[in-house]
Amino acid sequence: MNTEEAIRTRKSVRRFQDRPVPRKVVEGLLDIARWAPSGGNCQPWRVDVAAGRAKKEITEAILSARRQGAEECPEFEYYPESWINPYRERRFQCGIALYSAMEIERGDAEARRQAWLENYRFFGAPVGLFFSMPRALGKGFLMDMGIFIQTLALAAVEAGLATCIQASLAGYPRIVKKCLEIPDDFILVCGMSMGYEDRDARVNNFRTTRVPLEEFVSWHQ
Repeated sequence: MNTEEAIRTRKSVRRFQDRPVPRKVVEGLLDIARWAPSGGNCQPWRVDVAAGRAKKEITEAILSARRQGAEECPEFEYYPESWINPYRERRFQCGIALYSAMEIERGDAEARRQAWLENYRFFGAPVGLFFSMPRALGKGFLMDMGIFIQTLALAAVEAGLATCIQASLAGYPRIVKKCLEIPDDFILVCGMSMGYEDRDARVNNFRTTRVPLEEFVSWHQ
């Protein structure tokens, strides 16, 4: 598989097989991702890999917090307070297509809620990864984190693995940090579910679209 194939093939998978991923495989992917570029070669990323008991503990803790009414409290604002177009419309259309793939009616609030909770179950994936960076570095290094995470996701494609990059897994940073013993001087950026795709799951047939070049590229000569 070449680079173009990996980029075009990668997608967010929301249902995984009940099949373990060997630690050696995950280590190999992280060994590739560590070569991602970063400003001043600072390499700001910290990765905590959760599987088995640790992953189950995080799931149960977050679901318990939500049942008690705890709201998400991420350490930085990923989404804007007020949406503008075309981004609002793109997000809306993405949601419509996703719930349609899951056969959830637009007005079925309970089904949507249950679908959302699958984020915290890692969509059944055997491996969960959490990405954090030193708080002292500032938000500019979030760009480096994104490059690193994308590099890891592309390496996973070549290895026959699927991923889902999830801002939702950073919604309860205190819980995750406590479970994984992440120092508070680190910002929890996001999480990732990793495993083997369940190709029979209808939701995995969902693919997002991309706007044509003329909508975002300007040429200057």
